[in-house]
Amino acid sequence: MHNYALRTELHNEVHTRPRPPVSAPQVISHLSVLHHKRHERPKPVRLSAWCARHDLSPPESGQSHFDAQHGTLRIKWERHGEFDDFTVYAQGCDPLQPFSQSAADQLLAELIDEEEGEVIAALRIAVLPAGTHGFDLARAEQLLGSQQLVGAAISDSDAALYSDFHLDADGYGRFLLIDRETNASQMGRAVQRVIEMEVYRMMAMLAFPEARDLARQLDRAERDLAGLVARLDIAPESEEPELLRDLTGLSATIEQISAYSLFRLSAAHAYRNLVRQRGADLRQTRLPRLQTITEFLDRRFEPAMSYCESVGIRLASASERVARASGLLRTRVEFEREHQNQAILADMNRRAAMQLRLQETVEGLSVAAISYYATGLVSYVFRGLSEAGLPIDPTLASGIAVVPIVIGVALALRAARKRLMRNDKPI
Repeated sequence: MHNYALRTELHNEVHTRPRPPVSAPQVISHLSVLHHKRHERPKPVRLSAWCARHDLSPPESGQSHFDAQHGTLRIKWERHGEFDDFTVYAQGCDPLQPFSQSAADQLLAELIDEEEGEVIAALRIAVLPAGTHGFDLARAEQLLGSQQLVGAAISDSDAALYSDFHLDADGYGRFLLIDRETNASQMGRAVQRVIEMEVYRMMAMLAFPEARDLARQLDRAERDLAGLVARLDIAPESEEPELLRDLTGLSATIEQISAYSLFRLSAAHAYRNLVRQRGADLRQTRLPRLQTITEFLDRRFEPAMSYCESVGIRLASASERVARASGLLRTRVEFEREHQNQAILADMNRRAAMQLRLQETVEGLSVAAISYYATGLVSYVFRGLSEAGLPIDPTLASGIAVVPIVIGVALALRAARKRLMRNDKPI
């Protein structure tokens, strides 16, 4: 008995992306870089250079995650199917201005300086202790500089999360995490869930502009399809090639739209489920006068995702309707073709009957012609016998021989026809 070759690697996969422990005070800066080329992406150039300057082992070719500590900074890099995550954890922060520029921001800017792709998500998370006097909504509003906060107690009320879901002047979203009674591992999991919730939310929203453009294309396609279906009943037979050409073109258009949009809409559905799961993992409890994070996303994020889902359903429905219209046109063409075939067969039957009657007529003429020549030959015989001295009247004998000659010729031709019919059997 041998172990499967990849057993150890597969078993240890659950430990390959550890969540760094986080203790207050601390600030976390995160960027997600979207790559349009999902395959054969090079490893981060600046990250490798940073590791070389600090005598750290850089990520190897083909590696999809990296984690390293240098002084008070901890860097984490992960490669996903469509994007790369860069996260920097910096211990300590200004409790009065936790979202000001920090060492984490500077390192993060350096790491993505030469990175290919586009930033799709950026956020800062400030982790502060609740303090002996607790932490109230007024202080959260002061630190975030907003009075339109959403938030909740999370992790069984051991921490609190606040945000206004707006971008600051640097283009970062801001989240304030207040540590009440958590340990470093628990807070690290909370930070990771907030990051993933925000990143997956933005990745899911990539489908929204495409869905709006797709809806406009579907409007035109559905109008064209309705017009074609209306013509199926009233169009004459001469317009069937044009109908078939229009339906084929419409089907090709919808298939092209579907091929282009299928990945994006399917990915949005998967990312939407991940956002829901991360929100549930936070184990939120309502704070006074605030919407929870989940309630806020249900009102602002879920409608966009429902719209994308409805466009996907419309696309599938349009494809099915085109297929049904093509089937109806095909049935109509086959019906008319069958009708034409029946008319051709009836005409062939009429022609066969006419040929049979003509053949019978020709056969009768053939009997007469053969009998005429046979009688002539017989008359020569009778004349010869009369010249030889036999008491035979050639004219009378020839006249008497006409009847048996005709009967014999007719019987011979009938026998020949029957023999030919017996031999003419289908193979």
